[in-house]
Amino acid sequence: MDVGGNLTNNQASQETHGAGPSRLCIQEGHSVFFKLPSGDVKSLKLARNATISFGKFGAFNSDALLGQPYGLAYEIVDKSLKILAAKSMDELEDTDATNELINDGIVVQPLTNVEIEALKQSGVHASEIIKRQIEQHANYSLKTEYSKEKYKKRKEAKYAKTFSTIEPTIHNICDYWFNKDRGRIREIRPDTLAQMMNLAGIRPGGRYIVVDEASGLLVTAVLDRLGGEGKLITICDVESPPAYPIMTHMNFDESMVSSTLSSLNWATADEDYIPVLPPSEPELGVYRSERQKLRLNKRKRATGNLFDTREDLFAGGFEGLVIASDYEPFSIVEKLCPYLIGSSSIVIHSPHPQVVTEVQAKMRALPEYLGPSVTEGWLRRYQVLPGRTHPTMSTDGSGGYILHTIKVYDDPNASAIVKAQARRKKRKTESSTPVPEQTDAGIVSTESEE
Repeated sequence: MDVGGNLTNNQASQETHGAGPSRLCIQEGHSVFFKLPSGDVKSLKLARNATISFGKFGAFNSDALLGQPYGLAYEIVDKSLKILAAKSMDELEDTDATNELINDGIVVQPLTNVEIEALKQSGVHASEIIKRQIEQHANYSLKTEYSKEKYKKRKEAKYAKTFSTIEPTIHNICDYWFNKDRGRIREIRPDTLAQMMNLAGIRPGGRYIVVDEASGLLVTAVLDRLGGEGKLITICDVESPPAYPIMTHMNFDESMVSSTLSSLNWATADEDYIPVLPPSEPELGVYRSERQKLRLNKRKRATGNLFDTREDLFAGGFEGLVIASDYEPFSIVEKLCPYLIGSSSIVIHSPHPQVVTEVQAKMRALPEYLGPSVTEGWLRRYQVLPGRTHPTMSTDGSGGYILHTIKVYDDPNASAIVKAQARRKKRKTESSTPVPEQTDAGIVSTESEE
């Protein structure tokens, strides 16, 4: 099936519904993940009428992907794309064959690299090349069915000109960066990120504060859960609005981000700090040029947004605080905790256990933090195939350590222990007080008269 004929229909359908750029379908300007036959994942920003090249796997025009849903598999045929049907997981029949008679010391593949390259240059399909290699393989019949399947997959990864697009979910993005450069996201694994979002209670319509030095991974995850409803304020250490490179992979609508996300640096987040701002009005009340007018109007909007964000932060009412920072986390909590409401969740992540255990020890001595606990996520990946489901031979390292606590208001009179002690004291006092006897003639005192 050629994807070129479906482009117009998909675009027309989206324009009819008025949904705008959809995150479910590939659009111009989207950041797209491509999974290659070798298993590698590449990220590219899609532009119209551009050539996308995957090296030995081939090249094609980017327009063939516009309007197509994520998750499809394609084959590159003469610089055009062909949609592939989804592969089914077939059961493998057990046979009496074993690998014990295979001799690795002899030449089992008479088809040389020169001959294979000549076949590729002549336009022979990858499946035909693999078929010829199997036919000429000396020990192929001695392999088990599982070994034959692995052999075919290795050859497909080497010669097939196929790829698939990956849906831009927060799990896929986190997994991509964890495998590519885990230090850049402070070693936050996808399961660790999900646990942090659940512990913080992130929900649509909520108000949250995030200190993110993980390339914007936490900010992106919170925005994804908010869905354009609620408020998110980030605190950073740069004067200009922070650049969160991971956020671009989610292909958020710009209006949704601007209405939800605001940022301050540590100086402007201080109530005693008075911002020193450049002038936003012309000196003589007259603009010298249109360019100056645009620049000063932009500066005026930025100044207004800064003061609005400061007022919003100092007003408080936030429901959660999520931290992944190089700074000492307890000092961050002390700085931002006054803006949290009661029963708010505080979640801190660190790649090192000493950092969060020290914070836990400090919080245990303070009554305003309820039940500070430290956890470490544990993940084991499995291969899931019919008759071949088992844990993978290698596994990832730690996804970091999470501290979670709940902010409460310190009110001794609200303590259940104090109330229980008061009730016991009251009962003891009442039991020791003499009770007068009731008779027909009236009340007779139990005390002896003098």
